[in-house]
Amino acid sequence: MNQLIAVRAAFHDECDRLGTVLRTLDRADLDRPTRCTPWTAADLLAHIRTGVARLADMLGDTPPGPAQVDAAGYFGAAKFTRQVDADRIESAQSEAARHRDAAPPTRPGTVLDADFDRAWRATLSAVDAHPADRVVRTRHGDAMTVTEFLRTRVVEVGVHGLDLAEALERPPWLTPAAARLIADLLTGGQALPADLHWDRLTLIRKATGRSPRSRAEQDALDAAGIRLLSFSG
Repeated sequence: MNQLIAVRAAFHDECDRLGTVLRTLDRADLDRPTRCTPWTAADLLAHIRTGVARLADMLGDTPPGPAQVDAAGYFGAAKFTRQVDADRIESAQSEAARHRDAAPPTRPGTVLDADFDRAWRATLSAVDAHPADRVVRTRHGDAMTVTEFLRTRVVEVGVHGLDLAEALERPPWLTPAAARLIADLLTGGQALPADLHWDRLTLIRKATGRSPRSRAEQDALDAAGIRLLSFSG
């Protein structure tokens, strides 16, 4: 239960922070390109919104049996095949178009903001109604506990929040609880070599390809026996 409390807090904090950012966006912001080609900021936000809503729906289904995958195992190659990527891209673009059509011209982010707020709060309400070891089945077929799947949602919101901040040319707003959770997942809880001098934000950027890793940095990781989690298996 203690693990779920920490994961829940990280999810809450990161979603709440992103919601604050959403309320400041205008049409020009939403139309900005992102590193997640071909998505605009609006497309990326639609993808995040869909991701935070999944768990509430999954908890409405019959438990599939024992958990077989944890958060680290979830981010395997099967999630990044060409067809899965194509479906992910199209779904986000369609969702963003729906929000755009429904939003008033003078406040283009209001529909997305309200929808996102409802989605993540509904997820937490659903989580609070079930035990931490309740098992759900993901859309990819993985059987996972609520705690482990919610952990993947923190990763999605936090890491894509870095992408959004970059697109908006704003400082990153990654919250301390989310940064700690994501960093621990990426390293498997291992301590980094002191001579790397990486803070958590640097670690997350370098582990996820948002910043390059030098050969010397990789050598230091190898010497310490640390294999950073890859989002493609």
